[in-house]
Amino acid sequence: MKHFKIKSMGCLAVLGLIFSAFILCPGGNTAQAARIKDLAAIKGIRSNQLTGYGLIVGLDGTGDKSGADFTTQALANMMDRMGIHVDKNQLKVKNIAAVIVTSEIPPFARIGNKIDVVASSIGDAKSLSGGTLLLTPLKGVDGRVYALAQGPVTLGGAGAGAAGGGTQKNHLQVARIANGASVEREIPVKLDGKKELILSLYNPDFTTAKRVAETINASIGEGVAETVDSSALRLNIPVSMQRSDVAEFLADIETLSIVPDTKAKVVVNEKTGTVVIGENVTISTVAVAHGNLTVTIKKSSDVSQPEPLSEGETVATPQAEVTLEEEEVNVMPLPGGATIGELVKGLNSIGVSPRDLITILQSIKAAGALQAELEII
Repeated sequence: MKHFKIKSMGCLAVLGLIFSAFILCPGGNTAQAARIKDLAAIKGIRSNQLTGYGLIVGLDGTGDKSGADFTTQALANMMDRMGIHVDKNQLKVKNIAAVIVTSEIPPFARIGNKIDVVASSIGDAKSLSGGTLLLTPLKGVDGRVYALAQGPVTLGGAGAGAAGGGTQKNHLQVARIANGASVEREIPVKLDGKKELILSLYNPDFTTAKRVAETINASIGEGVAETVDSSALRLNIPVSMQRSDVAEFLADIETLSIVPDTKAKVVVNEKTGTVVIGENVTISTVAVAHGNLTVTIKKSSDVSQPEPLSEGETVATPQAEVTLEEEEVNVMPLPGGATIGELVKGLNSIGVSPRDLITILQSIKAAGALQAELEII
């Protein structure tokens, strides 16, 4: 006897909103204040990316193979600069790996400051474990050298193998050197003498920009902050602070706290089943029905066997038994403007899974009852 079980989701009749992160147990709607330094940055004061080409030496036979021409050429060039002429075709590079070294130089970095670097293999090296990065110039987009990197690399993993087998933990082709580069050239940023600066919000929003301006003006003085658009504010530096106190002026501003405003948004990741629902999401009047339909099919054969020594034939008649079971459907009504707490409590009561919630959200949005932006990633 063969058994086939077909399970299908029951009806999902939905009109309305949904707000919550699925790992979230929302309570009230109390918004938390944040410092201006966590919401915005001064235009022009930022980090800059640096990159360079280098060699990691001292590997235990896990470096690039001999066919990696750029590795052997780089090694030959380095030896030439040291006064040793070698034929690159005679070099064996299994203990050496070519890497691209990347880093970021922060604003106001001074000569001699240390910054972290990341070295990533560009050849066919199996592992960078135990290696040492040779002196590598790090250049900016303008082609000028801003830092020099060198030192032993560290990995967050390990690997081993023998007789055609092996094991590996984490990634072995990317290494890091903490404080591995020394700043050799400063990026000039002059604050003293500035009459105005632009404060740029990380998340553009007109309401948040207005609140920031009001908070700054109330604390520093009227007219100091002016809203330019949803992402920028103009800071008019008081005349008394323009000469030498601009840094102090910015320090006073960045510690002020405001309550940022956010747009109503729902983010759905269908690959992982993650749903995050923003604070300001609302719904129209809604009823949610959720249930499961189970269909069970049992197949068997009714065999007719003839009498012994008779001329009859054995006949097998296939038979099928079909049963249908449907769980009791729970209907959850929600009035218009229901809060996030009411919604999550109601969905939990009928046993909605993250996958079900995604379907419900999409159905609500299609019905035009979800008063929020639905983003699927």
